[in-house]
Amino acid sequence: MKHICIFLLALALAGCTDASQARLDSYGSTFKVEVVSGGQIIRTYTSTGKVGNSRNAYYFNDAATGKFTEVSGSVIITQID
Repeated sequence: MKHICIFLLALALAGCTDASQARLDSYGSTFKVEVVSGGQIIRTYTSTGKVGNSRNAYYFNDAATGKFTEVSGSVIITQID
């Protein structure tokens, strides 16, 4: 049974795109979140974990303040580790 589960997991991951696999691997990582306006980065945050998204916003826990933060607009999100 253990071998079947491992085989099914490997099969599922093989069918994922690189982006899907990276998304799965990013849980527990920190991210740099940059807010852009007029072609300029106007604010930079570091998350303490995964960055989530809802309809028009991105949300995360800000490492500098320890507070829940939500941003919208043009955002660049980069995995740090």
